[in-house]
This record gives sequence, structure tokens and C-alpha cells, in this order.
Amino acid sequence: MLASWLQRQWFGQRRLVPALWFLVPLSWLYAWIAERRRRRTQPAYLPVPVVVVGNITVGGAGKTPLTLGIVQALCARGWHPGIVSRGYGSRASAPRPVLPESVAVDVGDEPILLARRSACPVWVGRDRVAAGHALLAAHPEVDLIICDDGLQHYRLARDVELAVFDGRGVGNAWRLPAGPLREPLARLAEVDAVVFNGTSDLVVSAARPTFSMQLELGDAYRLDAPNVRRPLAEFSGTPVFALAGIGNPARFFDALTARGLHVDARPFPDHHAYSPADLAFGSKDILLMTEKDAVKCAGLSPGEIWVVPVDAKLPTGLIELILEKLRGRQAP
Repeated sequence: MLASWLQRQWFGQRRLVPALWFLVPLSWLYAWIAERRRRRTQPAYLPVPVVVVGNITVGGAGKTPLTLGIVQALCARGWHPGIVSRGYGSRASAPRPVLPESVAVDVGDEPILLARRSACPVWVGRDRVAAGHALLAAHPEVDLIICDDGLQHYRLARDVELAVFDGRGVGNAWRLPAGPLREPLARLAEVDAVVFNGTSDLVVSAARPTFSMQLELGDAYRLDAPNVRRPLAEFSGTPVFALAGIGNPARFFDALTARGLHVDARPFPDHHAYSPADLAFGSKDILLMTEKDAVKCAGLSPGEIWVVPVDAKLPTGLIELILEKLRGRQAP
């Protein structure tokens, strides 16, 4: 598909490949439109502090696990967070709540995962400001909003901005569509911290705090019976299929391989809408998938499907930086 081909060109080299030269004028136009929109946008404040998690590149870099990790850490420190998200692929235009039993076509796949894992109120909407107000009206106990993938939603004023990168970095460092950048590298001078998912060779100004997080795979659970769990070590030595429709599927496959599994990798586009044919691996075959994919795959296959959860291990310094910024917002 075109999207997969573009990502290979963007991230496969640290320079603009000749096949993408014809897109350079469109990149200039995209950059001009994006900057003009940002200058004309008047930020709106919510009555509670706002933490925005995002990135300046397209594709998954680990934003959702980072959001979950921050939510869990702040809950442990006495905060009562709520989460707002665009809900990619959602049919919702007006703000709406996300429940663990919601369906992806209504609210998007990642918000369902957030609702299931966070035990916090989650709302989606194209206008994150309106979604935040709706969430707060429905849940007055919430004293903090975390916006998943909201770095470019300039209308939402924020107290903390975090930019996330994985090992692919910024690829060829060109703006869309010739490269993967949604915003210029200079944008990193404005964020409160840069978080690296694993290792990266991206060089960030010394003036910006940088942190590294690690994604850890948990025990797998049955898609049709979540209470049934198996350590990943029990799958080693047996060939298994692995499915991932996330921004960087290779990251999931590599993590499974690093745990000693023999993986037959089946990547799909990010936010892929699965059909029974996509899961036709055979009733006796074992299939592993991400939690993000699992919210769209229940009941699509009679085979043995196991879901592999991922948790972000966050450095204490990152949480302390966020708390410091939040205390500043609360000060009279």
C-alpha cells in the first residue's frame, strides 16, 4: 500500500531519496499551511491542568503506552486524571465518552485501549477542548486532563508538552509528504521534555530535558477469555503467527523475537479495520497480537488468539518534571 511504501522511504534513509523529490513542493506548501494555521489559532484553557503527549512525526512512537504510564503514575500520587483523544477513524464528531465495551468504528481503537487499561474517564472528539469540557462536566472529580496525540491540536492550551520518538527518529527529516515530520525540528525547543522509546540517535538541544522509557511485554491473555493467561516463555520453541496493525509493527515483532519466540510476522497498516480473512491462519495455529489490534478482532476467528499487553517503564525524573509543572499551574 502507498502508506507503507512512503514510511519505508521516509524512515529507511537519513536523506531524501530520489523517488520522493517530486513531493518537495507539496512539503513546502504543507509547512506554510501548518504554520499559518498555528499562528491564527487562539488557545483555549480548560479549568484543570493539561498534559499533552504527542510527536512531531507521523506513525506510532509509543504515545499511548506513555499516556497510560503517566496516568498510572499520577493516580498513584493522588491525582484524578481524565483522558481526551481524537479517536482516529471514529465516526464521532461531537464529544462522546469511551467505554471498555465501545467499538472502534464509533470511538477509535486507541481510546478503547485507554479506557480498558486506565480505569479513568476517556472522551473523544475532533475538538479536544470541547471533549475536555464534556469530560469535566460528566466527571467533576477529574483534576487533570491528559491529551493523547495532541501536540498539533493548537487550540487546546497545555501546561506540559511531551514529544515522543522511537528508534526511527525523524527519518529523512523532511516535512510531509516528502518526509514524516508534521512539524519542524525547531518545535522541540518548545516542548517541556523529549521522551525516547528505547534508543535513538536523534540529537536534542541540551536545553530540553530528555528521558528514556522502555516498553515491557506482559503475560499474554486469551482474546476470548481475558482471565486465561500464559507467560510468553511458554510460546518459545513453537512457531507462532504475530499480527500488528500499529505505527511501527516491527517493534512488536522484534520484542517477541527478543523473548525467544519464533515469529511469522504479519504487519498491517496502522488502525487497520480487520476482517475474518485477515485472521484466517487456521484453527490450530497460534496467533499473537497487540492490545490495540485486539479491540477490533473479537469474534473474527475461531483460532487460538493471544493478546500481548505492553507497559511503559518510565523514569522517576519524568514524573517529577510533570508534577513540578502541575504544581506551578496550581500556585496562586
